[in-house]
Amino acid sequence: MLQQIWPQTIEEAIAIQEELRSKVITENQLGTVRYVAGVDVGYDSTDSVSQAAVTVLSFPDLQLQQQAVVRSPTTFPYVPGFLSFREVPAVLEALAKIDPMPDLILCDGQGLAHPRRFGLACHLGVVTGIATIGVAKTRFIGEHSEVGHSRGSWQPLLDGPETVGVALRTQGGVKPIYISIGHKVNLMGAIDYVLRCAPKYRLPQTTRSADRLTSG
Repeated sequence: MLQQIWPQTIEEAIAIQEELRSKVITENQLGTVRYVAGVDVGYDSTDSVSQAAVTVLSFPDLQLQQQAVVRSPTTFPYVPGFLSFREVPAVLEALAKIDPMPDLILCDGQGLAHPRRFGLACHLGVVTGIATIGVAKTRFIGEHSEVGHSRGSWQPLLDGPETVGVALRTQGGVKPIYISIGHKVNLMGAIDYVLRCAPKYRLPQTTRSADRLTSG
């Protein structure tokens, strides 16, 4: 795991993103995936305390194996494009309570679909060395064509000429979600894993289980 450096200013945060984005691996470097994890972060009413949850499910049957929740001071303000500096410190504390570590983490946020190609999923993957996928409920950057209505339909998410992710329909009749590479998984692999982790609902079971811990 890389030594973590947490900034005090936006300028410092940009410099860290620019430095670390070259370490993102966009090819599959996954062995056998036995455990997948979801991570989620919630905040108290004053926004001063972060509550991070990690849930680990067996794969591919998606049965809950482990979970951890930590509460810690919120150390970075909410600024679009810099969510990882706000959430990753608390997520790392929660991950420290997990043993063994998951083989793959599905993050409730962006990966390469980010202005500097270093969203939360990339940041968490690089600092932990664990494979990650960005699974976002809403689009942050990029444009895409209309997604087909059946489960598994997708369209490239384009930022100019560059494909930064996909808009993926995980279930018929629901809004698409936005998938992007985090670390050590290619884009087609990310689509496959997300669909396998979302057999019944719009969001992957990993995301749903972690969200229940932070909102409960």
